[in-house]
Amino acid sequence: MYTLKKSLGQHFLRDENMVLKIVAALQERPFQQLLEVGPGGGALTRHLAQLPHVAFKAIELDEEKIHFLENTFPEMRGKIIHRSILDADIPFAGKFTVVGNFPYNISSQILFKILEWKEYVEGMLGMFQKEVAQRIASKPGNKVYGILSVLVQAFFEVEYLFEVHEQCFTPPPKVKSAVIRLIPKAEPLHIHDERQFFVLVKTAFNQRRKTLRNAVRNLFDEETLKKPIFDKRAEQLSVADFVELGFLMK
Repeated sequence: MYTLKKSLGQHFLRDENMVLKIVAALQERPFQQLLEVGPGGGALTRHLAQLPHVAFKAIELDEEKIHFLENTFPEMRGKIIHRSILDADIPFAGKFTVVGNFPYNISSQILFKILEWKEYVEGMLGMFQKEVAQRIASKPGNKVYGILSVLVQAFFEVEYLFEVHEQCFTPPPKVKSAVIRLIPKAEPLHIHDERQFFVLVKTAFNQRRKTLRNAVRNLFDEETLKKPIFDKRAEQLSVADFVELGFLMK
């Protein structure tokens, strides 16, 4: 068998009904290339590897789990990338879908990797800590609306699908979980400069209790800072508001 490594945030799905629910949700949208992140004990992998007409790969950092998967599912030999998703190169030529019960200790970083690959990711279905999932899907004015909300929603539509009980995992995590779906925006927002846009959003929310005028003062000239929008706090601005402000930066 295998051991569970707390250092890697390993909480493996063991509830087959929930596994089938995730696989069914994944198949609601068509795809031809699929990457599973962190297959672990193979609860999802056993189903994903059998999908017809799909080029399937998995990425796993834990060598012990790779040996387990290759011995348990011989069809996975040669299809597992041995490295961290955070350091990985794009796994396919062309568009692909991402799925996974993501390690909670790096789930936000995985989202930034998805953003890095956004030109190629045609969809993502992932399990997150419930609090993180809510943050990603949150709308302006909500106290959990923040950096992840704006940066992800600038490029993807977010669907909060369903929640997953702690007892569906081995070992049970101390937090609740939720599954969300990301779909690229049908009409992408026109962002003036992505690097500056990321700086603007992060700077605004890093001092979220301040008005925008005080939080991002160094990014705009004094005349621009007189605009009424700078009287607001970051959590009051929509994604579109941030995009528009990007055109006004120094």
